[in-house]
Parts: sequence; structure tokens; C-alpha cells
Amino acid sequence: MAEAFSNWLHTVFIEQFDAWILLGFFAQGCFTMRFVVQWLASEKAKKSVMPVAFWFFSLFGGALLFVYAIVRKDPVFIAGQGFGLFVYIRNLWLIANEKRALTQDV
Repeated sequence: MAEAFSNWLHTVFIEQFDAWILLGFFAQGCFTMRFVVQWLASEKAKKSVMPVAFWFFSLFGGALLFVYAIVRKDPVFIAGQGFGLFVYIRNLWLIANEKRALTQDV
């Protein structure tokens, strides 16, 4: 049992390691940073906040993960990340419109 698990770990993390896996890990790191940014901003404000950086990390990490999913031909991952990209872009668009409206009012 332990040997089978050891072989599985070696296959998954060592044998198939390539530039795409490296991109996948980098993308996942970017995607995870959005939670770190949101958490730190909320701690600083002492309330739940959603900083703009959250949406940029979401977009950048999500786009890289989308590319990774396409290369890996994973339909579940492709659909999930693909839909998320629309949400991230829409939120950034709304934020930009709000800032534009505020500067026009001044």
C-alpha cells in the first residue's frame, strides 16, 4: 500500500513534471493570492472588503488556469475557469465605470 502511494506520488509530481505543470502551479499561486489580498484588506479595515487587486489576481490567475485547463483538455476545469473570467472582467468593468463616474462628478 505504501509503495503504491509512493509510486503514485512519483508519477504525479515527478514523472509528468513539465513547463505546463509549472505554469499550472504559478497560475494557482496567482489565483490563491486573491484570497490573501482580500483577507489582509479585511483585517486592516476590520470589516469584509473586496479590494480591486482581488479582481486583478482573479483575472490573471483565472486566465492562466484557463489556458492550463485547455492544454490539459479538462472540460470541467475549462468550463469553471471560463465562466469565472466573465465575472472577473465584469467586476473590473463596473469598478472602472464607478471611478469614471466619480471623476466626472468632480
